[in-house]
Amino acid sequence: MALKNSQYEAIMRTYAARRTQHRNALEKRQKQIYQAIPQLSSLEDEMITLAAAQARSAIAGDREAQASQKQAWQALAQEKKKLLLAHGVSPSDLKLTFDCADCKDTGYIGNEKCHCLKQATIQYLYNQFHLPQVLEQENFQTFSYAYYEEQDLPAIQRAVTDVQLFVEDFHKEFRNLLFLGETGTGKTFLCNCIAKELMDRCFSVVYLTAFELFDLLANALFDRGENAAAYQQSYPYIFSCDLLIIDDLGTELNNSFVSSQLFLCINERILKRRATIISSNLGLEALRDAYSERTLSRITSCYTIWQLPGMDIRIKKKLLEHTL
Repeated sequence: MALKNSQYEAIMRTYAARRTQHRNALEKRQKQIYQAIPQLSSLEDEMITLAAAQARSAIAGDREAQASQKQAWQALAQEKKKLLLAHGVSPSDLKLTFDCADCKDTGYIGNEKCHCLKQATIQYLYNQFHLPQVLEQENFQTFSYAYYEEQDLPAIQRAVTDVQLFVEDFHKEFRNLLFLGETGTGKTFLCNCIAKELMDRCFSVVYLTAFELFDLLANALFDRGENAAAYQQSYPYIFSCDLLIIDDLGTELNNSFVSSQLFLCINERILKRRATIISSNLGLEALRDAYSERTLSRITSCYTIWQLPGMDIRIKKKLLEHTL
C-alpha cells in the first residue's frame, strides 16, 4: 500500500484535469446562455456596478445610500432569477461545479487531505493490484446460496443479513466484524461485498491480507531505504481509514512483533471508533494462542463474531463445473 511520489503526482494530475474540465464546461454553458439571453450581460453589469457602489458607501459610512443600493441590487437579482427561469435556465448553471464540493476538487481542506483524496489514493493503489476487477465479480449481486448445504443456510443467511445491516448503518453505528470458518466458506467473498458497497459510497476502505498488513507495518517502522518515505506515508491510513479489512489472519509468519502490532492496530482503531473487519481460518482458542489473551479479549468484547459454516465452496464449484 506504499504510495510513491510519482503515484501521488499522478493522482493530483487527475484533480487538475478535473478542475480544467469543469472550468471549460462552465465557459461553454455561459457562452450558450449569454447568446440565448442577450439582456443578461447588461443586467449583470448593473449588479456589479451597484455592488461596487455599496462597498464605497460602506467605507464612507453612508448607511442610507448603502441601504438604497442594496435594495436596488436585490431587485436586479430577482429580475435576473426570473429571466433565467423564463428561459429554462437554473442559476446554478452559471456557477462552477465540482466533483467534491468539500475541497472544490483540490484534494485538500486547508492543510488536511480531503476524504475524496484519501479514497482516491486507496483506489489508485487498488487499481495497481487489480482489486476493482475482483470486486466486480465478488459483491452482493453475485453472492449465491447455491453452494451451501441446506443445514448451513440459516446460519449463512443470518450472517449475510447482518453484513448488509453493517453496510447500511455504517455511517451512524460503530461496529467491527470477525469472520471465522474453514477455507473457502465465503469469508473473503463477504469482505469483498462490504468493501465494494462502502467504496461505492465514498468511504475509505483499506483491504489487506494479514501478510500485507504486517509487511507494511514492519517497513513503515524499520525500512530506511529509498521507499521509507512512501511506507511512512501509507502507515497512517491503517489507523485512520473508515474501514480496515484484515483478510486471512493467521496465514502470516507470527512472532512477537506481529502479535504486538495486531493488538496496537485493533486497540487504536477501537479507541478512534474506526471499523475493522477480520477474517481467519483459526478458531477463537487458536487466535488466543497465536496473538495473546489480551488481543482476543479486545476482539471478543468489541466485535460481532460470525462462524461461517460449510465446506470449501471453491471445490464445490469445480466439482459442479466438471459435472456440467
